[in-house]
Amino acid sequence: MSALRVVVADDQTVVREGLVVLVGLLPDVEVVAAAADGEQAVALVGEHRPDVVLMDLRMPRLDGVAATRLVRERHPGVHVVVLTTYSDDESVFAALRAGARGYLTKDATATEIEQALRTVAAGQALLAPDVQRRLVEELAVREESPPPRAVPDGLTAREAEVLALIADGLSNSEIAVALVVTEATVKTHVNHLLAKTGRRDRAQLVAYAYRHGVAGG
Repeated sequence: MSALRVVVADDQTVVREGLVVLVGLLPDVEVVAAAADGEQAVALVGEHRPDVVLMDLRMPRLDGVAATRLVRERHPGVHVVVLTTYSDDESVFAALRAGARGYLTKDATATEIEQALRTVAAGQALLAPDVQRRLVEELAVREESPPPRAVPDGLTAREAEVLALIADGLSNSEIAVALVVTEATVKTHVNHLLAKTGRRDRAQLVAYAYRHGVAGG
C-alpha cells in the first residue's frame, strides 16, 4: 500500500515545522510539502496532488476557509482536515461549508491527527468531540422546530430533511456531517429530490422548499 501523502499548511513556522516532523513520523504517511499561507497551500496541492491537506484557518494572503474551498473546487480528490486553535461556531461551519471533512483543534494528539488523516482520506468525516457535540446540538435545535407541512411529490422524511438543510445553505459535506452519513448518501438524496420535484439545480430546490414550507424558519 502506498503512503498517505499530506500537505501541511500553517503560517507559524514553529507549528508548521513541528507538524511536518510529527506527521512524517506516522507510519505509512509522507509529508510532501509545507505551506506558510493559503495561497501557497493551494499552489502546492496543484503541484503535488496529496491525499489530504492539514489546514490551519488563520493564515495571511488567503485564509484556511478560502484555501479549502479552492482546493475542493480544483482538486475534488484531495481532502482537507482543519487543524486550528479556533472551535467557535463561525469557524466550524465556515470550514465545513467550504468542504473540510475533518476538524481538529491544536490540542489534538498525534493519534487523533493520524486517525483524522486516514478517515478523511477514506472519504469519511472526523470531527473533534466538542465540534461534533456542537453540530449535534445545532441539529437538535432544528429538530425542535415546528414540523413542516406535508410536502408533495412523494418525498420521504429524510429527503425533506435534506431539502430543509439545502434551503438553510448547507453544502453536501456539511449535511453529511450533520446527519452522520456519507457525502455519497447526501448526493443520492439530492438526486432523488431533483428527480421527484422536477427541479434542475439546488437554487430551484431552495425555491421549492420555501414554496412548500419545508425551509427552516
